[in-house]
Order: sequence, then structure tokens, then C-alpha cells
Amino acid sequence: MNSTLDHLPPLVPLSLPEPARRELRRRAVRTVTTALRHLRGVAVRRLLGRSRDGATVARSLRRAFESLGATYVKLGQLVASSPGVFGDAVANEFRSCLDTGPVVPFPQVSAAVERTLGRPLADVFVRFDELPIGRASLAVVHRATLPDGRAVAVKVLRPGVARLVATDLRLMGPLFEFLSLRVGLPEAGQLVRLHDGFRQQVAEELDLRNEARTMAFFRRRFAELGLGMVAVPEPLPALSGPDVLTMEFLDGVTIDDLPRIAALGLDPRPLMEQVVRAWIEVAVRDGTFHGDVHAGNMLLLRDGRLGVLDWGIVGRLDADTHRFFRRTLEAALGDETAWADIAAQLRQAYGPALREQLGLGDAELEVFVRNVMEPLLTQPFGEASLTTLLTAIQGRVPETDGAPRLSWRARLRRLRAQRRLHAGVFEHGAVGSSFDRGTFLLAKQLLYFERYGKMFMADASLLSDRAFLSALLAQGGA
Repeated sequence: MNSTLDHLPPLVPLSLPEPARRELRRRAVRTVTTALRHLRGVAVRRLLGRSRDGATVARSLRRAFESLGATYVKLGQLVASSPGVFGDAVANEFRSCLDTGPVVPFPQVSAAVERTLGRPLADVFVRFDELPIGRASLAVVHRATLPDGRAVAVKVLRPGVARLVATDLRLMGPLFEFLSLRVGLPEAGQLVRLHDGFRQQVAEELDLRNEARTMAFFRRRFAELGLGMVAVPEPLPALSGPDVLTMEFLDGVTIDDLPRIAALGLDPRPLMEQVVRAWIEVAVRDGTFHGDVHAGNMLLLRDGRLGVLDWGIVGRLDADTHRFFRRTLEAALGDETAWADIAAQLRQAYGPALREQLGLGDAELEVFVRNVMEPLLTQPFGEASLTTLLTAIQGRVPETDGAPRLSWRARLRRLRAQRRLHAGVFEHGAVGSSFDRGTFLLAKQLLYFERYGKMFMADASLLSDRAFLSALLAQGGA
């Protein structure tokens, strides 16, 4: 397999200082050897045009990610949370990445907090639990108590995680592009798209002051809009910094823990309805939204509100993508002129490869987009499946699940078509564009809402409150 490595782009930029280059080389060797160990068999079968078991590919990717550690596990969490992007089989395989990470030794946690606050721990907190209440890939969270009796959560970045992430992000792009464009793995093609947004997301998450500012903004916005049933923890800037975030502690149970919700005697439906309304309203008005509203980040609080946690991932739409989002809602609400605008923006964003690989002319593309998107936004959650929404928005070749088994020649033709599509949108500059990132994050959140909708709002659609939405769109953006 040495010849395979010859096609990889340079992994170690010469402009780096020598110590950083050495570290990058060491990590590059480990990354490539780990990828070869877990993906060699898959790559060979793909290059030979042989059929492959999707479960085997997913398992190989997941094992490679877990072997490589924190940054890849963080990316694996996004894969696990995006079945509409990667398919249920791949997403389910990556669910192990959602498990808690290792404990950080408490002396390292206390040293980080004391370094940020400039004071001994005992001078700031009357109690600081040594065992964490949360262990994520990039940070740990401990519960503490202030002298005035307030319970707080203290989020602390893992020691050395910023350096490791910076190194990994330099290596991920070339590796995924090789697997997508050279080997033709569709899963890797989606990782190419995910990688760029992931890079921006993680860069923000590695400075916890960004999360504090975001929480403060959304607390004000929800209060202004009268969305009192949605709770955002109050950040405490005086007790926070780049590596430490101290915030209000919210006491509740995760929204998908049905037995514990039943024990509280609360009805989740009106809370979920307000969360969906809050998400759409701020996205329409301001072009910004929580970018990771999975179940672990939503708590049904004992006081009857719904707490929304973990504001490190936030979507911010540029003007064109904001307009695309608004026109999509207007189209679903009955504006017939909007479908042509949506199709035109997709053509502009993804270039001729989108039309050529779908085999559709301009008018046919408009009909195709409408036929895919309209029912998904207007049908009740219990009937609709948002899985195909992202494929329409981002121009993937439609899958053939449920179709007759293809011959090896047909599978090879399909593989080549997928490779041409990935190469075409990449060469057009679509991959990594602000439109690509924005629509990807929007679609991912809609996929999350589909899950909660099926659980608590099966008879309602995403756009059930048509009067509210029509009035909101008529007001224009902020």
C-alpha cells in the first residue's frame, strides 16, 4: 500500500517551526498508519470495484476514529448525530463516540481553574466536586457552589487539547479528500464537507469565552421574544476565561429519558413546541441558531422549563444562506415563486456537477427540489422523513435503498458517478463555502427536530404554525 501514500497531499507544511513540524510528522505517521490498518481492506475492494458491506465500512471508520482519540472522537459525535447525512447504519455505529471521555485528574482541573481565576479554588468556591458531572471529548464539567449558595457548573478544557486539535485538523482534510476523491468512499465525501464546518466549530469551542458570549446573547433574545419556557444557563464572566467557563447549574433530565420525564409528571410537548419555535424565530430574524440541539443538550427542568445546554456550536448564516433559508420557508408556506430562487441558488452554489449528475435540466431541477423538500417541511413528523432533505440541498446522488440489487458493473458506474459529483462540487468551490457549511448545519438541526417531533409531536409538522411563520417572515430579518 506504499503507492497509496504517494497520492496524499503534503501533510507537513514547511513554514512551521521545527518543533511543530516534528510533532505534526509524528501525528501524521500515526494518522496514516491507523487509517491504513483499519481501512486498507475497504479501500482495496473499492478501488477494484467490488461490492462492500456498509456495516464493515462504518465499523472500520469508527475504529480508526476511536484509535486516533479526542479530535476524531469529537468528529465521530457529529457523525453519530447525523443519520440523515451518513445513513442510519453509519450513525448507529458511531454512537459509541457519544459515550463519556476519560476523567481528567483533579489536580489538573483545579490548576486550570486557579490559573484562569488567579486565586486558590477555596477562595472562590465553598464546594467543588472532584468527580465530573460531564466528560466530553474536549472538556470536562464539574459542579461547584459559590459563597452565596448558588450552584454552578464549571467547564474546563482538557489539558493540551488545543495543540492536539490543531495538529489533527491539519491532517484530516488531506486524508478525507484522498479517501473521497481517490478511493471514492461516499462516507468520506461527506466527511470532507463535515470537516470544514467542524474546523470552524472546534476553533470556537477551544475558547470558552465564545460560548459565554453566545449564551448571554440568546438569554437576552429569548427574553425579548417572550420565550420564557426555554432556559439558557447564565454565564459568569468574572469566573471564566479561555479555558474555563463558569455558568448557572440547571437541574433536570434529558429530553429523551422518558421514564424519568414521566416520574416528573411534566408534558414535554409544549416545551418542544416552544424550542422549535425559538430556534426558527431567531434563525429567521438574526441568521443564527444553536448548532447542536441533540437530546443530551436539552434538559427537562424540575421547574417545568426546558434547558438548552452546550452553546459551543452555533450556526451563523451569511446573507445568501440566510436568504436561502427564508425562501425555503416561504416556498413551503405557498410562495410559488420561491422554488425557482431555491433551485437557482443551488445551481450557483454547487455548479454544473449538480445538474449533470442528477440528469436534470433547470426546470426539472426546480421540480425535483420541490418534490423532495415541500412534503418534508409540511407533513406531520409522524409521516415525514427529513433524511432526504440534506441530499436535495447539497446535491448528493440519490441512494437506491429498496431498489433491486445492482450488478457489479452498475455499482461501478454508480461509484464513478459519485466520484465525479464529489470532484465536481469540490472543483467548483462548493465544499467548504459558507453556503455549504450553513445549509449543512441547518439540515442537521432539522434532522434532530425530526427525532423529537416523532417522540412528542407526531401529528404536527415543522411548519404547523403557519400564521406565526407568515407574520415572522413578513417582518424581515434583523
